[in-house]
Amino acid sequence: MDVNMTYTTQEIWTWWLAIYLYFGGLGAATLAVTFLTDMYLKPDRGLVIWGAGAGVVLLALGSLMLFGHLLDKFAVINVLNPLVLFHKPDAWIAWGTQFIIWMMVWGILYALPYVRETDFPRKVPFIRGLIDQPFVIGIAHLVKRFRRAVGWLAVVNGVGVAVYTGLLLQSFPAVPLWHNPAVPLLFTISAFSTAMAFLLVVMYTLMHDQAHEHVRVLYERIDLVLIAAELVVLFSLYQYLKNGSESAVRSLELLWNDYGWVVGFIGFGLIAPFFLELKGVIQGWRSRVPILTASVLVLIGGYLLRHYFMYAGVYAYPW
Repeated sequence: MDVNMTYTTQEIWTWWLAIYLYFGGLGAATLAVTFLTDMYLKPDRGLVIWGAGAGVVLLALGSLMLFGHLLDKFAVINVLNPLVLFHKPDAWIAWGTQFIIWMMVWGILYALPYVRETDFPRKVPFIRGLIDQPFVIGIAHLVKRFRRAVGWLAVVNGVGVAVYTGLLLQSFPAVPLWHNPAVPLLFTISAFSTAMAFLLVVMYTLMHDQAHEHVRVLYERIDLVLIAAELVVLFSLYQYLKNGSESAVRSLELLWNDYGWVVGFIGFGLIAPFFLELKGVIQGWRSRVPILTASVLVLIGGYLLRHYFMYAGVYAYPW
């Protein structure tokens, strides 16, 4: 018996989930890169405070975006309970929630000793009273003693959050654009690329110390490699969708016939910053404008990737 199929784009997970995935990946990767830099490249109080502060805020904002769209707000209790992972190990939102919570906990703890050494927090009465509590002082000393252990706990959870953002989409077999092996890899690469771009913006605008020069150069080179890897994964995804199901082909047509995807994301979000950063890596910078431009474009491109992935999610149903 012939079955007629209807192909349509899903309209439930849209821009709000794109923001959640974007903030989650960017915040977690920013924390991970910041702590790895502090542990193995150059101990840097300013970078840790800016990176940890921004990372925790981004994770919190992304989580609030998801919470705000829950139909049943009390259902969040189920994903906050870590025991649910033993009963339903394929519950990716539960995994992501645990990764985000512990990422924020370890991130705050790692930054705590640096915060206590900084003058600005002491100008805020509430924070001053909090960080001078004997219990907090004891925790700060303990974190100093086991700094790398705390840092690695944060890094592991940060990588977990970045990977989870792709695994969450991959867990939906009804949408071929999402349900393929390239998505977790693509979203993880994008998360760390946008984190490098974000930290470059911070270092070029807020931290002018020349001692950061070798760190900035390293970030630029790593981001250049990550953008190249992202383009390779996108090309592989294009081939995968082109030879996939009818739903996959429909998603491919939506993406590659949309100027926002082709020009906005591929052109200005990937190719333009790639050549800008390549020029800087080869010839160096005479001013900071090109690298700041490239970094901002990468950050915009990171959101556009997730935005268009949500809107091009095509599924089929019979009628």
